[in-house]
Amino acid sequence: MRVFVPCDAAALSMGADEVAAAIAIAAPNAEIIRNGSRGMLWLEPLVEVETDKGRVAYGPVTAGDVAGLVKDGMLDGKDHDLCHGPTEDMDYLKNQERLTFARVGIIDPLSLDDYKAHGGVKGLEKALKIGAQKIVDEVKESGLRGRGGAGFPTGIKWQTALAQEETQKYLCANADEGDSGTFADRMLMEGDPFSLIEGMVIGGLGIGADTGYIYIRSEYPHAIRTMRKAIEIWDRADLFGRNEDGSPRFDLQIRVGAGAYICGEESSMLESIEGKRGEVKVKPPIPAISGLFNKPTIVNNVLTLASVPYIMANGAKAYADFGQGRSMGTQPFQLAGDIARGGLVEKAFGVTMNELLNDFGGGTRSGRAIKAVQAGGPLGGFVAPADFDMAMGYESMAERGAMMGHGGLVVFNDQTNMGSMARYAMEFCEIESCGKCTPCRIGAVRGKETIDKIMAGEEQGKNLEVLEDLCDLMETASLCAMGGLTPMPVRSALKQFPEDFLGTAPEDSSKQAAE
Repeated sequence: MRVFVPCDAAALSMGADEVAAAIAIAAPNAEIIRNGSRGMLWLEPLVEVETDKGRVAYGPVTAGDVAGLVKDGMLDGKDHDLCHGPTEDMDYLKNQERLTFARVGIIDPLSLDDYKAHGGVKGLEKALKIGAQKIVDEVKESGLRGRGGAGFPTGIKWQTALAQEETQKYLCANADEGDSGTFADRMLMEGDPFSLIEGMVIGGLGIGADTGYIYIRSEYPHAIRTMRKAIEIWDRADLFGRNEDGSPRFDLQIRVGAGAYICGEESSMLESIEGKRGEVKVKPPIPAISGLFNKPTIVNNVLTLASVPYIMANGAKAYADFGQGRSMGTQPFQLAGDIARGGLVEKAFGVTMNELLNDFGGGTRSGRAIKAVQAGGPLGGFVAPADFDMAMGYESMAERGAMMGHGGLVVFNDQTNMGSMARYAMEFCEIESCGKCTPCRIGAVRGKETIDKIMAGEEQGKNLEVLEDLCDLMETASLCAMGGLTPMPVRSALKQFPEDFLGTAPEDSSKQAAE
């Protein structure tokens, strides 16, 4: 009999290791498999038992629950207060379209046999047969766009790198997942690391790169450890291919960040990989022409690269059939903040924000009304309830003054002061700016000071004009999106919640953001 207990960081934080140890004692004949999380984080640790009718879910399970669960027939899938029935029949999972996360929570993350049994390596096998240009064409036809936030067409980026005549090229995975309320990259690396590796090997074949780097934020120790083990396993299986001297045909290495949010920006990340201070570089040239060590370099998000094996194995049309308009495929949305059922939801583009927040998220955990949702990270705009009917897609969200970003949705209830949140956006930019350009470095400081004056009732009309001028300057003159996007949450908060900028001095912004 097989029992699945997640090794995902979220589950570990809720006592998954202790639960696994308790099961080993209470059911010594059971085979305990440490899988990734299914993404239903409010139920972690979620224990699954393999039965004749499929895997049956129990959760949230504590170590103290285990003995009673085993006594009451958990190993046979019997009913219990903590039982949710067959996992695949749970509405939260049943109503998703899981392409990128198809294996996460199902397989043993470090079992290559398990990975292959669930469709892994098929994309690579096809890529080895069709050659570089056809690989790139397949990705272009799929409509895959960058899942890190910018949404740039992946195939066009790859085509640019392929066209360069340099013999040395690089492919980098950006796993510096720093946006508030986001955890999809971490879940993927901890739950299905081989999909990222396969996507990178295919990408290397497509653009002609023989070296790859995965840049992972230091706050993800479990993901770092899992990815390193996965690379070793992949290499031992000769899936990187071999040169005549026995070295891997595609050399894949891990680089660990040092906690700088700005290193999520591609040129700053490349500077960090080179061992330099993480600062934004002036463009052009773009990295696809001159990037890492001044060689053609592709930088893609983890989810972008992990989507490639599905596209190659099933064809561009199979992927493009999901979604709407120019937003093709699926997006792993992450629900966080004051939400009853926080977790990961992979849906085709076109799902509404209301469906995500209420049908999947179940409304607020506190029971209070939702005041606003921040979409797209700490520099994304605030969306008021009147716009919750918006379809989630790159263009449809932009039309409403919002952005997709990395798919994170952070929910704030009606006790949140949005003036304080606007101030926090400026403060965040002040702290995290690389300091290279004046609009970002100085503008964020002056923006925070100006919001303080407005909220203290000091010459509000004049200071609102100053704030608007600052936002214009940061938006148009900053070197990168760090300064360029900071005005978005400020302006959206001002437009929709002007009353929150009037009256008393602001509360501590860090405390407000944490709440």
